[in-house]
Amino acid sequence: MHITHLIEPELEFGTSNHIDMRFGVMNYGPVDMDTDHAPKTIRLGIVGMPETVEDFQGWLEHCRGGIEAKTSNKPNLFPRFPGCSLETGFRTEVQSPPTLARTFTKEEVLDAASAKSAAVRTIQMVELFVREICYLTQNHRVDVIVCAPSVQMLRAMDTSADSGGANPKDRVDFHDCLKARAMQFKKPLQLVLPPTYGSGGADEGIEVLSRRSLQDEATRAWNIHCALYYKARGYPWRLMRRSEDLTVCFVGISFYEALSRDRLLTSVAQVFNERGEGVVVRGGDAAISKDDRQPHLSQRDTETLLTKALKRYKEAHKTLPARIVIHKTSSFSTGEECGLRDVLRDSRIDCFDLLYLSQATTRLFRIGKYPPLRGTLVTLSRDRFVLYCRGSIQFFETYPGQYTPSPLHVHCHASSETHRKLGTELLALTKMNWNNTQFDGLDPITIRAARQVGSVLRYCNEDLETIEPWYSYYM
Repeated sequence: MHITHLIEPELEFGTSNHIDMRFGVMNYGPVDMDTDHAPKTIRLGIVGMPETVEDFQGWLEHCRGGIEAKTSNKPNLFPRFPGCSLETGFRTEVQSPPTLARTFTKEEVLDAASAKSAAVRTIQMVELFVREICYLTQNHRVDVIVCAPSVQMLRAMDTSADSGGANPKDRVDFHDCLKARAMQFKKPLQLVLPPTYGSGGADEGIEVLSRRSLQDEATRAWNIHCALYYKARGYPWRLMRRSEDLTVCFVGISFYEALSRDRLLTSVAQVFNERGEGVVVRGGDAAISKDDRQPHLSQRDTETLLTKALKRYKEAHKTLPARIVIHKTSSFSTGEECGLRDVLRDSRIDCFDLLYLSQATTRLFRIGKYPPLRGTLVTLSRDRFVLYCRGSIQFFETYPGQYTPSPLHVHCHASSETHRKLGTELLALTKMNWNNTQFDGLDPITIRAARQVGSVLRYCNEDLETIEPWYSYYM
């Protein structure tokens, strides 16, 4: 066993580099700010109850002038939000004119909330939003549509409201179902809950709210504006890449259960390059192996999956990558490895890494009260290491989490790279989560995105030949 600590990877912003996303955007601007495709205005459609629409619009206006940092002796953990204008923050203007607001009546919501089961009530709430999203996209130019359910709507969708309780397997996830149903309109959605913009609900005892711990207001502003910028086709930051490094395509493979619960399907999130550009690919059926009780694809379906991913890459870049890195949530079977190697050989890609990522059972303990440092890497053997993507962070001078962090267990099924390089890439990829501007994520974006994609795809019609390829439609 060998223990080392990796240096926190920097990210590239508009005019310089930084390890922290918020300080990078605040001081140097988004990485694409001087390009033609950077969104200089973001037109928001907003759908919700009259009070949630009004409150969210008011909060956006409040954010425009900046939000003071939370009072703390850890200033790097809780920086101020500098505001959002052409001169500050993400260097864009967020517009939400009254003509782009669509609201429900109380009678409509009461009618949708009258169904006997939470699943039916949730579907009816989704349909209310879909109706107004349809109107906005057909009659107005919008970049992103914000969906702002009220506390009363969330309470109606809470399974604890069902008499006699509800079977968890029958639960309909509002976020995922809404994203799937609205995908046909080809506009990304941003779901905002009442506590995010100060519209009550934090003490309502609602299941969907009680699972979340409320962040300070400046952090909430950072996260919402970052997500809006990315969903408007902006790129806030990108991974650092030296000129001598090979062009790399990162691929995440995960599995999800169909709504019928009789099939396992494959979802793939593919990060094209250091800027986080990428696409979503839906794979074939998977099966639980009798040998290791994990989901696997057949050799043929594995070949088809990687072929589709490489085709998408070539369509965007007019060439193939020099190196492929695959992150998978289950081990690689013999058939899967053969399928991947066949495609890579035919594509003349000689450099590749096949990594199986799981939750580690190995734990480290530091002297004192804090967990191990983020970036701590423990080599267990030639082909296995443990990496703390969450942990104490020197830049923050604390551990920002609430619970003891669980490290990643990385199984190097096939790789010619060092553990240090693979670990540094994994750390950097945890920073490509556009929903979180605090760099303490557990999973690299490859795996996080593949899982999110699967959660939404299970509500999509399986007969559809094409799905929306951009990750912004799933997050």
